[in-house]
Amino acid sequence: MSISSRTKEYLKLIVISILIGLLCAILGDSLKMITSYTEDIFSAIVSKYRILCFVFPVIGLSIIHLLRIQFFKKKENKGIKEIYDTLKTRHNELPAYKIPSHYINGFITVILGGSTGIEVSTVVASATIGAVVQTKAKIHTAFRKELIYAGIAAGITALFSSPFAGILFSLEVISKRISRNAIISIVIAAVTAFTFNYFFYNKPLFIFTVTKWHYEILPYIAVVGILSGINGVYLTKVVLILKEKFYKINNYWIKILIGATVLSAALLICPELYGDGYQSMKDTFIASLYPINSSYSLLFLIISIMVLKPIAAAVTLTAGGDGGVFAPALFIGAFLGLGVALLFNKYFNTHIIPINFMVIGMAAVLSASLHAPFTATFLVCGLIGNYVLLVPIFIACYIARMVAKQLYPYTVYSYYPETKKATMAESQFD
Repeated sequence: MSISSRTKEYLKLIVISILIGLLCAILGDSLKMITSYTEDIFSAIVSKYRILCFVFPVIGLSIIHLLRIQFFKKKENKGIKEIYDTLKTRHNELPAYKIPSHYINGFITVILGGSTGIEVSTVVASATIGAVVQTKAKIHTAFRKELIYAGIAAGITALFSSPFAGILFSLEVISKRISRNAIISIVIAAVTAFTFNYFFYNKPLFIFTVTKWHYEILPYIAVVGILSGINGVYLTKVVLILKEKFYKINNYWIKILIGATVLSAALLICPELYGDGYQSMKDTFIASLYPINSSYSLLFLIISIMVLKPIAAAVTLTAGGDGGVFAPALFIGAFLGLGVALLFNKYFNTHIIPINFMVIGMAAVLSASLHAPFTATFLVCGLIGNYVLLVPIFIACYIARMVAKQLYPYTVYSYYPETKKATMAESQFD
């Protein structure tokens, strides 16, 4: 019995989705491992010789600029906007060179002090793998979007060891619609990436045990959600405002100098802002397992992080660094949650478990920044390899997203100046 051409296309889609999942897992895991290892070395050097706070960012941003000129066709990396532009138009913003461009630039940005993470670099590189494989395999163009979604899902799965996070991010943030073809390719790619992780890199980013939570903390979780919504909007607005300001600077070397100076000053005030900040978060998670004294110095650190991290991340990105708001949002959220727990414990005798609120805060600020409560919930649960806090995390994420959307309807990834103008014009006739 002959197989119909439609069936052949679907079989080809399944095979190609498996291949994309495997390639994206290799890309994501390798970038994650070499970045973590190298960043630890460089940050240790900076902690010993603080003057290097003013050297590494300039070197990193300069190298990225020179690489772009010499090897990457003088094209700037625009992050997830490249994916949206490719999906919305016939023009391809994801040519093959975007894979090494984002991979190398993301790595350089983080290890040399750029206050962001490799998450968006991995997402765009993975999306590009999907687009390139579709072209090379000569699979039907009707499946082009689906294979880009598959690459994105696999990339997120590889980074956070959670197929649920990969699937939900691809659907909730990128696709924003559900179709049978998309579900097939996304699920297969994510499961493939997770299987690869399970056998070759089965290690959560944060290793600690969350054992319990009590319903009495729900009002305090709501507070975390509200504050996270506000902080998510602050992060978004700072990035968008500084992006607009830097766009007006025509000389790229001046951009680098200004961006590196502001970033260096932030690192000097608060060394914890160096790179993606995951090591600082790990140290704080460990410290939170023991009684913490709510000192003024700790309060100053928490406030400094919430105020300066968005600025440091924004100047990193606008001055040419590669990355996005994933790591900054997780970083801000962890310390916001810690601050809320310590303040309530000190002044209201609540006996909140600080480490629980750090985890909840991470997810809530990410949800506010992406407007994606489902993605944020499962992503953070994947990060810690534990689903005990699933319910309180989702409650905080949903509240954070509602607050953020009420305060500002855009995210860093959904904002387009022309969209805002159109929205304002329409509102004049309401």
